[in-house]
Amino acid sequence: MANVKLVFCGDSQTENTHKEMQMYINQFSKLYISITDVDVDSYDNFQYTCLDKQTAIKFSKELRKQIALMD
Repeated sequence: MANVKLVFCGDSQTENTHKEMQMYINQFSKLYISITDVDVDSYDNFQYTCLDKQTAIKFSKELRKQIALMD
């Protein structure tokens, strides 16, 4: 398996901060997803979840459905 970590940057709420989402498979074969408010000086408001394969598949299907509803 490739040693890859995906990082997605969200819209900036102010000049000094933005949101950052990371996803990778952790050492327990779970999909690790973290969302962090990134400040210029420090990382604040860090949240994460881990999903097993079955839950990650259901999540991806729902995400695609919601994206299809966007216009």
